[in-house]
Amino acid sequence: MKKDIFDFYSKTSLKSYNLDDSMRYQLNMLDRLDVYTRKHSENVATITCRLCEYMHLSKKFTIYCTICAYLHDIGKIFIPPEILQKKGPLTDSEYEIIKTHTTIGYNMCFNDLKLRPYCAGPLYHHEALNGTGYPNGLNAKEIPLEGQIIRVADEYDAIVSKRQYKTHIGITDTLRILIQNTKPLDQISNGSALTELSEYAKLGKISPRILKCLFRVVIDDTEYEISQTYYYLDFLKDQITRLKQISRYNEKMLQQSKQKKYNYYKEGMQMLFEPGETTENYKDILNEYEKAYIVRKQNIDKLFDEVRHIKKLRI
Repeated sequence: MKKDIFDFYSKTSLKSYNLDDSMRYQLNMLDRLDVYTRKHSENVATITCRLCEYMHLSKKFTIYCTICAYLHDIGKIFIPPEILQKKGPLTDSEYEIIKTHTTIGYNMCFNDLKLRPYCAGPLYHHEALNGTGYPNGLNAKEIPLEGQIIRVADEYDAIVSKRQYKTHIGITDTLRILIQNTKPLDQISNGSALTELSEYAKLGKISPRILKCLFRVVIDDTEYEISQTYYYLDFLKDQITRLKQISRYNEKMLQQSKQKKYNYYKEGMQMLFEPGETTENYKDILNEYEKAYIVRKQNIDKLFDEVRHIKKLRI
């Protein structure tokens, strides 16, 4: 049975930028990461690239920012696996260790002449506009644009991956979480921090402008998923029609008393069979296709609802 695999990040312009050639060295660094972190880094880079395009940033900056995004978690190479891959909540001390991946990654890049131009990716992707981020607690004026973009891409993919979405159904909840991160903090328990952040107290952690571009990316992806599902429905309809024709031939074949007529319908069935299909299993395959058609049709309705919900969200 044909599989309709949808890739969240398939609509990308990475190939058009020839990044495979210019980034071979940088991408080899990702091979040292665990599988999950490497996939996350690739996803964040793809989202970052698309955000840059939606923000109408230059091609040169987009390439630079994308490479920074590929390398943003490179410091996790030196985080102990038992902490990095822990399934439960981290302790305070474990969280402090996790946070060091930003400075570790920065130092790795800075000490490598080929990676030095991209050390902003590891260093700034956890800084927050309101000054509550790490490692340096920088504020809006001090965080370069690439760091702000990568942070939005990083948070989005982290939530999506954690929830193991295979489709954009339910993605509105992820965007609602990110919207909250554009809001100012209601209160800051540390008095000294309040003084330091007074100028930026009305800011949230991430940029509303960048998040709005992410909305456009998600809407485009969801509509793309709808179009691909329609293509798959057409495929399913053709297969169902073909297998039903086989079923009719089979019924007529069994009704025949003359060998010539029997062979006629048998040959007709054989001509319609696809590789792996037989008289014994075609009904099971037909049943699978019919179930798949119902599920995909329901998914399209849910995806249309998802687009409507996303368009109603306000930042």
